[in-house]
Amino acid sequence: MKSKIMIPALLLMAASFSSCEDYLTLESPDKLTSSSFWRDQSDAEAGLAAAYSQLEYYIDTWEFAEVKWPVEAYREDVVKIGADVPNYPNWMELYNFTYTNGNSQFASYWSNNYRGISFSNQVIDKVGGMPDDKIDPTIRKQIVNEGKFLRAYYHLKLILNWDKIIVRDHFITDQADLSAPLSERATAWDFIIADLQDATELPVSHNSDNLGRATKGAAYSYLGFACLTRAYEEPAQKNEWLKKAADALSNVKGYELEKNFNTMFDGSNKNCKESIFELQTSMSTANGANYRTQFHRWIGCSELWGWDEILPSETLVKEYMKEGMTATTGRYDSRLYYTIFLNCDYFNDGTGRMYGYDYNDWFEGADKPAFRKFLPGDMAGLEANYCAINVPLMRYSNVLLMQAEILNEQGNTPEAISLINKVRDVHGDMPPMTGSSQDAVRAQIEHERMIEFPLENWRWYDLRRWGKTKSALEAAGRAGYDDSRSFYPVPLMEINANDQISL
Repeated sequence: MKSKIMIPALLLMAASFSSCEDYLTLESPDKLTSSSFWRDQSDAEAGLAAAYSQLEYYIDTWEFAEVKWPVEAYREDVVKIGADVPNYPNWMELYNFTYTNGNSQFASYWSNNYRGISFSNQVIDKVGGMPDDKIDPTIRKQIVNEGKFLRAYYHLKLILNWDKIIVRDHFITDQADLSAPLSERATAWDFIIADLQDATELPVSHNSDNLGRATKGAAYSYLGFACLTRAYEEPAQKNEWLKKAADALSNVKGYELEKNFNTMFDGSNKNCKESIFELQTSMSTANGANYRTQFHRWIGCSELWGWDEILPSETLVKEYMKEGMTATTGRYDSRLYYTIFLNCDYFNDGTGRMYGYDYNDWFEGADKPAFRKFLPGDMAGLEANYCAINVPLMRYSNVLLMQAEILNEQGNTPEAISLINKVRDVHGDMPPMTGSSQDAVRAQIEHERMIEFPLENWRWYDLRRWGKTKSALEAAGRAGYDDSRSFYPVPLMEINANDQISL
């Protein structure tokens, strides 16, 4: 999704935003509309680019960080809010679980993902209907399957955060279709899984001009995750869904763990061998492109010139230290130092590990852990007003730990331990885990996922899958949660606009 993918998206978006109202307007013969745009392969690729452009809503400099992370991460026990957050009541509501259905942040999250679904449906419907003399059938099939991957991805983001969602399975051209009821959860899962299954026919990889586009490995990874999640939601069919998850994940091939863990998150190692699906960024503003943000300011603490919006919790720091200084480096798990800046000998050894300085030079004796993950790797990047740090959305370590979880639940505990130890060794410089029982491995998987994925926002879904949300939040000293807050309420703006949904 480099320039070749990103720039055409901007050309289509103006037509796409108004496409739902085509039935109200007359078509001008000299202007592109949703009915006249889809002419050939070039149009098909531009339409696909528009569908990709909605990923995590990165095209919006502000909403990318100010919607995604408050909505997804503020609920988690591994983070706490920074000093600036009380200035934003709608963020505080998310952190304190006091939100109503009028909260603007998850309303934007809802709308942004449905916009992505609309763009994806246009690709599926319009490109799928192109004749052979306008587009190569092989390319047509690939583009349609990429559209299905994206449609599944956007629906997946919604079903993970709402108990019931509206399944949008076609591009809306009739006003009567705008209002639609919420689907049963099983129906939504069936739809997502079917789209991901179709997407498994995608290529294994893409050339350098098309990095970031969905692949076979990405489709199988998310298919495995969907089936794993469903296994816990439907206990009567747990074994069936675990098997489907295992089968899908066994087809994720050609990836390796990246030894230099921190480089996957500081902009220096984009699309590395561990990355399966990654949000593409660029500092280029050519032709009006906008794929850079101030994300590093949002993640950064005030001492590192950030806005102090999100910090690691004490619970997270303690989790990294739980096994003691048993790493082969003689320190704690290496993922601690790759993920968090903190007051310790490692960052105060006089070697300038923090942008040429020690921790105490920046924090002046304060004891304030701060996230290192997703900050630029050098001083020039930290000083810059904008950044273009890719965001790994699915990594191979996630696949390995999901496989370990499935194997353990199926009773194949020794095989699960082998996969856990692989991640521990490469990313944490840690010795093999202790313990060999199924319960011990469950606990180890929770530990590994907790310290492997901070700020990648898998923790909430993990806790809910395991039935541990309430106990984890209570252990972290977080108040206000009960199980009615496991999912967000349908946004008020959707209820007001949709006569098939009521309070």
